Amino acid sequence: MDLDLRKLRYFVAVAKELHFGRAAEQLHIAQPVLSRQIRSLEEDLGAEVFDRGRRGTLLTPAGEQLLEDALPLLASAQALMRRVRSAAQGTQSLTIGFMPGITVTPAMVAFTAHHPDVNVRLLRTTWDDQVEVLLDGRADVSIVRLPIDRNGLQMRPLFREPRVVMVPTGHSLAGRTSVSIKELAAEHLLQDPQAVPEWRDVALELQGGRRPEVPVIHQVEEKLELVAAGAGVCVLPLSTANFYTRPDVIPLRVEDIGPNEVALAWVAARRSRLIHDFAQAAADTLAGPHTHEPQPSSD
Repeated sequence: MDLDLRKLRYFVAVAKELHFGRAAEQLHIAQPVLSRQIRSLEEDLGAEVFDRGRRGTLLTPAGEQLLEDALPLLASAQALMRRVRSAAQGTQSLTIGFMPGITVTPAMVAFTAHHPDVNVRLLRTTWDDQVEVLLDGRADVSIVRLPIDRNGLQMRPLFREPRVVMVPTGHSLAGRTSVSIKELAAEHLLQDPQAVPEWRDVALELQGGRRPEVPVIHQVEEKLELVAAGAGVCVLPLSTANFYTRPDVIPLRVEDIGPNEVALAWVAARRSRLIHDFAQAAADTLAGPHTHEPQPSSD
């Protein structure tokens, strides 16, 4: 039995929404058609993937397993299509993902010196999609900020850099050159506490479930707008803080917080010579200490 990728995509849509009507709208198909396709998938698999009971639509154990395996499979299928289409154009290309604040230029220059005929493209990523772009083929290799899910990826460490806390100019700590993590215990953090375990361990707002809801934030610019407005603070890698310099927020060195680790990542199953050569260029030009102090904001 050959697995139908279209049915898998339909299944993932329902699994994410847990509602056939909303999933059908998202897929731009009629709900009865979607229901028939899911039933057909269950017949192909010989297992029910949804529990359609009084509590609504829920995943069965088989459905949970299918969702876990379907996501990387669909991403791999997308990656395959992108690479085949790129190869059909007759020109070699390499797409490099990178996180905000990271300078890719030295590695690009070193790489293109040896591969002048390769079309090098850049793709700006975020915390949310820096792994996804590798799995679905939008990027061949990416400079990532750890931690990430390393499953299926090959990693090459590049460098570590300090992290700083961003506060508004009117903040009581704004006149300091550095702070300790305990001095941030009463602050509202505008990011996942798991990303800053040192703060999580002392945070007052996490004691007794008093933490306000944090809106979904996808871009550094959004975080800094909220910081400037006095909505909270955020912790950023030093290079990112220096890149997004603005007069209404100030970076402060945090004395007792772990550094951010930067690495090169690519899909482990890839055997591209171009990826290997770029990895070497990145290791030669980007690896090393990154300990520059925060840059003061200019009025």
